[in-house]
Amino acid sequence: MKSYLIKNAQIVNEGKIFSSDLLLKNQRIEKIDKSISDSTAEVIDANGSFLLPGMIDDQVHFREPGLTHKADLFSESHAAVAGGVTSFMEMPNTVPNTLTQKLLQDKYNLASEKSVANYSFYMGVSNDNLEEILQTDKNKVCGIKVFMGSSTGNMLVDRIEVLEKLFSRSELLIATHCEDENTIKKNIAIALKEFGEDVSMKMHPLIRSEEACYLSSSFAVGLAKKLGSRLHVLHISTAKELELFDNTIPLLQKKITAEACIHHLYFNDGDYEKLGSRIKWNPAVKTKKDQEAILKAVIDNRIDVIATDHAPHTWEEKSASYFKTPSGGPLVQFVFLALIELFQSGKISIEDIVRKTSHSVAECFQVKDRGYIREGYFADIVLIDPNKKTTVQKEIILSKCKWSPFEGHTFQSSITNTFVNGHLVYKNGLVDDSQLGQRLSFNRN
Repeated sequence: MKSYLIKNAQIVNEGKIFSSDLLLKNQRIEKIDKSISDSTAEVIDANGSFLLPGMIDDQVHFREPGLTHKADLFSESHAAVAGGVTSFMEMPNTVPNTLTQKLLQDKYNLASEKSVANYSFYMGVSNDNLEEILQTDKNKVCGIKVFMGSSTGNMLVDRIEVLEKLFSRSELLIATHCEDENTIKKNIAIALKEFGEDVSMKMHPLIRSEEACYLSSSFAVGLAKKLGSRLHVLHISTAKELELFDNTIPLLQKKITAEACIHHLYFNDGDYEKLGSRIKWNPAVKTKKDQEAILKAVIDNRIDVIATDHAPHTWEEKSASYFKTPSGGPLVQFVFLALIELFQSGKISIEDIVRKTSHSVAECFQVKDRGYIREGYFADIVLIDPNKKTTVQKEIILSKCKWSPFEGHTFQSSITNTFVNGHLVYKNGLVDDSQLGQRLSFNRN
């Protein structure tokens, strides 16, 4: 395959920013040095742009199989690489739900034919598939996903004896969606009594409340501590939940970790008035106080990774009334630009962005040979021009749903180049899908 020599880059890696060249050869990073020459390589002048490890997104919903009117592995992996997301871990609430080893392998087979980004898939959990779960290969699958709250299909796990068996017997990372179903049902009943079907989108964080999140996440953390499980709590949305997580020990020694999503870092409940269903997610986008506390926890290591929870729906679906509008939205294409905007406004360092989107994800999941700019590692990298503006318009959106919560917004930066396994997969608006991504592997011996 073609070799590339990137000149004059500002590399952001392992807590440092430094000027360097980078040689990519045979899928990997061959050399990092201030001055590299190679007559066989195509030269790309970064002209001072930031060069970062590509994002490893540990939570996406790409909707295939079964929901491909919303999204699919082809369209959403294209959107991902356009946004600098070079690897993704996809959730099991597709149709059918990924509850058997055969259905899990079917998804890997689909990705091997369609995805331009690297990929892994979670094994799903129901109340009655424990033996299937225990067959999952810990070195070939990112983890197990448990919906300890509202879900779709057969994936709400609400039997304590099932959870105890899972938490005590599984060797894999257990990723949890934590919202208490009974609390949510109670809040829905209150809203229906007061407003009928005419409930405002602004009610969403009151219905899917702080209490609902904390009851479920504190139960999961307590169970993991009791049984010694490897727990990863997804999309923290409240300040109160942050007391559950520790920042006094190194990440590689943590048994309990947490994730923040870009929408909980970027938006707050003051944005419902303007954006409505565009920012309706589960768990809900909550108060400015919660937003600020989550960002602080990302920086001080109570929260370990940043993800997207990319979950597209058609605009027709998102245009319905509150109870009929599904939660979720597309985020992979603009996640880096939103994070760079937070950096440019002084809210987070670019070194911390890299740490939380790549280094720490690789450590948290023990991803093999990815997540860092290191010689010998896979060349999954992104170039970001901090001075070239990007206006989010429908015509540049690559997600199949063709809308974005950022639509109409102008970011001050642009993704100019994305490499996946040394292949220049994205360049200035165009995706080259002549080479596909690879299945992620994990070091968990």
